[in-house]
Amino acid sequence: MGAEQIHIFDTTLRDGEQVPGCKLDTEQKVEIAKELEKLQVDVIEAGFPISSPGDFKSVEEICKAVKTPVVCGLSRAVEQDIKVAAEALVHAKRPRIHTGIGTSDLHIYNKLNSTPEKIIERSVAAVKYAKSFVEDVEFYAEDAGRTDNEYLAKVIEAVIAAGATVVNIPDTTGYCLPHEYGEKIKYLKENVKGIHKAIISTHCHNDLGLATANSIAGIQNGARQIECTINGIGERAGNTSLEEVVMIMRQHSYLDLYNNINTPMLYPMSQLVSDKMGVNVQPNKAIVGANAFAHSSGIHQDGVIKAREVYEIMDPKDVGVEQSLIVLTARSGRAALAYKAKQVGFNLTKKELDVVYKKFLTLADKVKEVNKEALFQLCKTHLQRMPITS
Repeated sequence: MGAEQIHIFDTTLRDGEQVPGCKLDTEQKVEIAKELEKLQVDVIEAGFPISSPGDFKSVEEICKAVKTPVVCGLSRAVEQDIKVAAEALVHAKRPRIHTGIGTSDLHIYNKLNSTPEKIIERSVAAVKYAKSFVEDVEFYAEDAGRTDNEYLAKVIEAVIAAGATVVNIPDTTGYCLPHEYGEKIKYLKENVKGIHKAIISTHCHNDLGLATANSIAGIQNGARQIECTINGIGERAGNTSLEEVVMIMRQHSYLDLYNNINTPMLYPMSQLVSDKMGVNVQPNKAIVGANAFAHSSGIHQDGVIKAREVYEIMDPKDVGVEQSLIVLTARSGRAALAYKAKQVGFNLTKKELDVVYKKFLTLADKVKEVNKEALFQLCKTHLQRMPITS
């Protein structure tokens, strides 16, 4: 059997936008959606149409603006929600309605004031109603992560029989450990009649920092769609990070899974979303953080200068980063200093390097980073010659 595709479902414009203070207008959403299309995501969750007139308009305009991806609109398992979602999606080339309801005991009894039997009835009715508008219907079992597996299987079996084409198994509160989430997906694969008729989707939150790990555990056990966001933004601690799951699949080919993401766009896409939403990317963020390919310790710098692969498992260009960074700090060694000095025009001899290195350490202890300008002045001041110019 050949490698299997993992569909990348981007919910930056829906779940990602739920970050407080990150409201986007329609024009900004359309701009991001167009770039997501170039990134080659399989599905764009464009919004929650019934939530506001602005969200409805944004979904409508995104449907007009993109051609290749499936465009998805979220709804609750409520007829009016579904109807409005269908209206917003009318211009989509490939529309999908994403509807669902809570399935854990906490949701059934505390939030919905219902019973397990009634939840199944509502789930089936919602899927059937959505199918009257579009062929592609995704069902989400909210808080599936804390839902009893046997009951969850009954719900999923019922909605697939009703016509669901994708079944979303959210770890809504980010509670699951990877082995628990993986076992949940495996249980559904093995115990739901008709499961082969639908794609199983992961939708993991990052409350315990496990969203990416849980998503990977999900696809290792049979899920074939990952719901994620650029930079991992989203409700509370965020969602699964698109760039992380994409590059994990690229780096671990033994998984025998692939995605169609245009990876050199990952860094520019990260910067665009950060700029439009006004949320800075943490420097140590995997793949797209400012320090993801930066090296400041002498041991690491020496290794990277000799062979990048010594300390980097990815070529920065593969994710749209121009090059690795050698950052001069008090932890840097002679190899890094010589390397950076050459970049500013000084090809240091061993004797010159000894002289400059002592002065460099004195300076580096006073500042966080010795930049190119400071290094140039350091070399010029303490060497009896001018730099080499090309």
